[in-house]
Amino acid sequence: MIFGRKKRKPIVIPAKPVAEWKYTTCNYCSTGCAIEVGLSEEGKIVSSRGHAGADVNRGKLCIKGILEHDLFQSAGRGTQPLMRNRFQEEFQPTDWDTALDHSAAKIKEIQQKYGRDSFAVVSTGQLYTEEFYTLGKLVRGCIGTNNYDGNTTLCMASAVAGYKRSFGSDGPPGCYEDFEHTQCFMAFGSNLPEQHPIIYWRLKEAHEKRAFPIICVDPRVTMLAQFADIHLPITPGTDCVLINAMLHVIISEGLHDEEYIRAHTNGFEELKATVADYDPVQAQHICGIDEDMIRHVARLYAKADAAMSIWTMGINQSTHGTDGVCNINNLNLITGNIGKPGGTSLSITGQCNAMGTREWSSCSGLPGYRKLEEAAHREEIADFWGIDPEFFPKQRGLAQTDIFPAIEAGQIKGLWLVATNPLTSMPNQARMRKMFEKLDFLIVQDVYEDVETNQYSHVFFPAAVWAEKEGCQTNTERRVNLVRKVIEPMGDCKADFWIFREMAKRFENGQVINFPETTEATFEEMKELSVGADRTLDISGMTYSKIEQAKGIQWPYREDAQGLKGDARLYTDGKFQTPDGKANLIAVKFRDNNEKPDDSYPFWCNSGRVVEHFHTRTKTGKIGNQNKFSPTPYMEINPDAAEELGVEHLSYVRLVSRRGDAVVLAQLTHRVPRDMIFIPFHFYDCVNRLTLGLLDPISRQPAFKQCAVRIEKVDQQEAARLNVERRTY
Repeated sequence: MIFGRKKRKPIVIPAKPVAEWKYTTCNYCSTGCAIEVGLSEEGKIVSSRGHAGADVNRGKLCIKGILEHDLFQSAGRGTQPLMRNRFQEEFQPTDWDTALDHSAAKIKEIQQKYGRDSFAVVSTGQLYTEEFYTLGKLVRGCIGTNNYDGNTTLCMASAVAGYKRSFGSDGPPGCYEDFEHTQCFMAFGSNLPEQHPIIYWRLKEAHEKRAFPIICVDPRVTMLAQFADIHLPITPGTDCVLINAMLHVIISEGLHDEEYIRAHTNGFEELKATVADYDPVQAQHICGIDEDMIRHVARLYAKADAAMSIWTMGINQSTHGTDGVCNINNLNLITGNIGKPGGTSLSITGQCNAMGTREWSSCSGLPGYRKLEEAAHREEIADFWGIDPEFFPKQRGLAQTDIFPAIEAGQIKGLWLVATNPLTSMPNQARMRKMFEKLDFLIVQDVYEDVETNQYSHVFFPAAVWAEKEGCQTNTERRVNLVRKVIEPMGDCKADFWIFREMAKRFENGQVINFPETTEATFEEMKELSVGADRTLDISGMTYSKIEQAKGIQWPYREDAQGLKGDARLYTDGKFQTPDGKANLIAVKFRDNNEKPDDSYPFWCNSGRVVEHFHTRTKTGKIGNQNKFSPTPYMEINPDAAEELGVEHLSYVRLVSRRGDAVVLAQLTHRVPRDMIFIPFHFYDCVNRLTLGLLDPISRQPAFKQCAVRIEKVDQQEAARLNVERRTY
């Protein structure tokens, strides 16, 4: 039997002569692959390849990296600033001074009329670290709004909050090298082959050398689940129950590391009392994993000399995502699996520089993991920047997911979006559109003029893409790598770094604060703020030349560091960033507050990535060879459920939730159970018309992974026409 199209059109990458290769770093996911970009004799970008000397990817790239050079000339690029008075009007081209002057005047006008916090800024995880630091200076030190966040709230906020609660500080404690030492590997809601293919390759290579057990916890039969030794098809949203049951087994059978717990943790007795109520006999009826399997997996993990856990959005994007992260940390703390080779709690970050925004953007505090709530931190940064510490707020303002409802409530009147596309990425899209219609003023700063959110903007700032500019990124394992500028920006596009510096000149404090002229000089300034005997985030020994020579250096890397390798792991001495130096064991109680299937909406709706695309397809949707195999919104549905509903393979259906509907193509597969559908989240006007978006109470991250839908038949010709219109927007 032949599957797929009868006449296949495979991806073709024609050979092109390369006269020069230039070093840079991939700008998609958080893996941090080193790339070389090939230029022709005429100076045109013609190719890209992995750098064989880089430890992260060792010459390999996924399809996104292989085709990343196509971004420079991709369709829809913005080439000049645009302005209009109302979002329904046509844009008029303008020059940078006019656009920046007008925008600064509108920001001041809104703040004078409604208060400083009536203007908000939402950034991204895809700028360079020096750009994040500069944006933080602009927002915290010049504009002065406290409603400032990054779209990393949608993906990494729960991991950040969980690390802080357990260890006292953000920062993944492990690294990719741990794959080569672990004796047991457990992945929670993480489909590495499609989300982070090169990390998956590192895992697979290590597994081939040493056949350690791989355990995959996921409600769907993902590619990682197919590769795993054990797949636990968990009931959506019940990870905390599964982990509590594992902790119950480990403690009740005496498999925990008493010496490590006594020396390096607080809260064990409370944790023990809590998990006593999660016997696998009862837990199996909630999480859907039978009691014997729970016991088996718990014993495998606890008895391994070194065991590690990874997770991505399957844990984070939940109403109890922070609790899930804390519980994974609990699992590793009570088994002594923190700070040693092969033992770690490793959150696999989503965007290329989500770590950079966590470290230096000042979204949740002040640069270098400093806190707005600490007077000494406010005074230190104010003194360093040369401004009054009273200019800073004394606590963090609204997270991104609270900024948008504040627009709805009339508290926020103006918004600046930087390289983020909430009209595709945020849940409950019908509500989002109404919010954008209420704004008095919206700035959209993006590489692409046709990004969906630009439909509602008053000013558009065209930004340079990827290697049209220079700066650093920090990957999942805290490795700082360098993006070298390969080519000049298209048209009148400007680097985000330039835009932030120019905007700062239009505010009073911008005349006081020093804004270095280059990203390298900015990096040198950041190094000064990273120094401290008790600071894990120390980059004082790094330079651009060292980073490029090493193809990335992990922090901490202090001024007196020898060689070109930073510390591979955090907390190797068992000392944590808490007042008493001990980690916190957080007792987690399961809260079942998410939407579940019922008679009216009988299917779980799950979402995730596909390997061809990244986030809202703002970039990858422009690359022909990436669209070739994933051109249109679709859902996976179990063949038995499809037969019962009369749904045929590759026919269109309408999905309906309590919030909206979406038309998608049906793909019949046994990868999903009978009561579930799966949709890639990349497509505009699709899955986030359905999603619920309840928030984690601590991280404020939305629960994208759980909602309930029903399936309805739809006119096939009308659906096909709608799909063509959507793809040609």
